[in-house]
Amino acid sequence: MQSIRRSSFRSVAVAASLLAGLCVSAHAVEFRSADVHNSDEYPTVAAVKHMSQVLAKQSGGKYSIKVFNKSALGSEKETLDQVKIGALELNRVNISSLNSICPKSLVPTMPFLFDSIAHMRKSLDGPIGEEILKGCESQGLVGLAFYDSGARSIYAKKPVRSIADAKGLKIRVQQSELWVSLVGAMGANATPMPTGEVLTALKTGLIDAAENNIPSYEGFQHYEAVKVYSRTEHSMAPEMLVMSKAIFDKLSPADQAMFRAAAKESVTFQRQKWDEQEAKALDIVTKAGAQIVTDVDKASFKTAMAPVYAKFITTPDLQRLVKAVQDTK
Repeated sequence: MQSIRRSSFRSVAVAASLLAGLCVSAHAVEFRSADVHNSDEYPTVAAVKHMSQVLAKQSGGKYSIKVFNKSALGSEKETLDQVKIGALELNRVNISSLNSICPKSLVPTMPFLFDSIAHMRKSLDGPIGEEILKGCESQGLVGLAFYDSGARSIYAKKPVRSIADAKGLKIRVQQSELWVSLVGAMGANATPMPTGEVLTALKTGLIDAAENNIPSYEGFQHYEAVKVYSRTEHSMAPEMLVMSKAIFDKLSPADQAMFRAAAKESVTFQRQKWDEQEAKALDIVTKAGAQIVTDVDKASFKTAMAPVYAKFITTPDLQRLVKAVQDTK
C-alpha cells in the first residue's frame, strides 16, 4: 500500500514538473538581435549570446536572445530603423550610427579623445557612460552597454605615418557626417559606404584606403586587398548595444533591471573576447604579409582635429562631457 502511495506521489510530482515546464516554455520569449559581423565568434556576437545565457538563467528560461549576424536582417542603418519602431528588439551598432539622432553619442566618437583603451574603458564604465547611454531614449532606443571596438587606424597600399601621407587618399568611412569631417580634416577624400561594399571597393581601386580596427581588417578580409596597416589609432569609438524602447517599456521594472544587469555582465565577457580576438587577428594578418606601421606621428593628426571639435562639440553639455573624459585619470 505504501509502495502504491509512493508511486502515486512520484507520478503527481512528475506531472506537476512537466506542467511547470510547459508553462515556462509557453511564456518564453526569444528576442532578436542584429549584428553585421560575419563570424559567429566575433566578440560582439559572442557577447550578446553570452547575455542570452545569463538572461535565460536569471529568468528561469523566460527570456533568451537569438543573434542574427552577417547582416542577415539588413545593414546597421536598416536594423536601427527597425529597432526604433519596435520591429526588432535589439541591435549591436557602431556608435557612429547613432551620431545624427543622439547628440551625446558624438562624444566617445571624437578623434584622439582617449589616451588609451584603459582610459576609454574607465571613462565609459562610470557616470559619463551612463549619461551617454541614456541619451538615445528620446529616439526610441534604450542604451544597454558599450562594447570595445579597439583602436581604429588607416590601412592602404602605402604607409600613412603622418597627416601628409593621408592627403588626397580616398578613404572609406562610415555613413556619418562626423567621419566625413574627420577624414576631411586629414586632407583626405572621405568616401562613405556600407561595410559590405568595402572589400570590393578596395580591390577595384574605387577607394585607396579604409580605416578600422585590426579584427575588422582581418574579419572582413580587407588585408587581402591592402597590405599596410598604419596605427594612427585616431578613434577608439565603442560599439553600443541598444534595445527598442517600445519593447523595453513593456517589461516589468524587475525584468528591465535583469536586462540591464545581463548586458553589463556581457561587457566583461566581450572585453576578454576582444583582447583575444585582437591578438589572433594581428597574428593572422601579419602571417599573411600585412605590414603593421607603428612609427606614426599622431601629433600631426591630432593638431588637425580642432575644426572637427569646433563643428560637432557645440553645446555646453557636449563640452562638459568631453572635458569630463579628458579629466578622467
